[in-house]
Amino acid sequence: PTMFKAPWELPYADQLTREELKNYPVQKRTGYTLRQSTKHWWVNDLENPYTEVKRFDWIRGYHVGGRSIMWGRQSYRWSDLDFEANLKDGIAVDWPIRYKDIAPWYDYVERFIGVNGKKEGLPQLPDGEFLPPMELNCVEEHLRQKIAEHYDDRILTIGRSANLTRPHNGRGQCQYRNLCIRGCPYGAYFSSNASTLPAAEATGNMTLRPHSIVNSIIYDPKTNRAKGVRVIDAETGEWHEFYAKVIFCCASTLGTTFILLNSTSETFPDGLGNSSGVLGHYLMDHHFMCGAAGRFEGFEDKYYKGRRPNGIYIPRFRNLDKKTQRKDYIRGFGYQG
Repeated sequence: PTMFKAPWELPYADQLTREELKNYPVQKRTGYTLRQSTKHWWVNDLENPYTEVKRFDWIRGYHVGGRSIMWGRQSYRWSDLDFEANLKDGIAVDWPIRYKDIAPWYDYVERFIGVNGKKEGLPQLPDGEFLPPMELNCVEEHLRQKIAEHYDDRILTIGRSANLTRPHNGRGQCQYRNLCIRGCPYGAYFSSNASTLPAAEATGNMTLRPHSIVNSIIYDPKTNRAKGVRVIDAETGEWHEFYAKVIFCCASTLGTTFILLNSTSETFPDGLGNSSGVLGHYLMDHHFMCGAAGRFEGFEDKYYKGRRPNGIYIPRFRNLDKKTQRKDYIRGFGYQG
């Protein structure tokens, strides 16, 4: 509802009032996502409480499109360096697939959703089916050149993001407004609302049912397959069952885990697929708002055009081979900026 609103059309300079903030003690922790222009995406924490033994920022929203509207759109492929890591490091469980198995599906998804990026030919960061890359600004390009001059084991590249740099599959290209968090009226970044739901609707076989809470997955012991889902109508409290040949559980990390734990049966008394008892353990979050910033002197005679909804990326450069091997830790990391 705020996609086209100008700053002066938003109350309180787009800030929430102190009274409103009382409803969002958790959602406000990000420091930037909760605004008058975006508050409709986030849950009221007082109405959706959870227990924190240790601090955990559970940022969530319940609406059609879910997190596909709110995600950061950075889209990177795993490589065999990732798929083979457990086996080589002698920890955890080896992945049952390798990059060659999933590469065609990476291709399919990228061609469908539209991902812009620059091909760099790095084995640790496989190239994809990219749309034209967004441009680095003058300081970023300068930094890229300086890194190349001083290091032979790392590079700086433009981020690989699911923002369209040209019209694609009936969707408009990015207008460089950097208002993605409000939802895009041009369909210029991948979301269910802009991409997969219209594609499903075009088949003539889609029924969209909002206000529906999936409680559990129905397991069929005769076929050893999931065959449907149990749904609670959030407005009436009624229960419904829907059946399908294939079921995708895309409810985010915690939501998906809750659904699987709720999906009990004689075969899976502790939750669907939870024979090991591991389900609900070892959940992984990611770093957020940590890093460094600086000011660069020079280039005062230059400027950039638009507000690019994408950043830079420095791919992993540690523990790739003997030359880059570290003794104090395994694996590696990349930088987004």
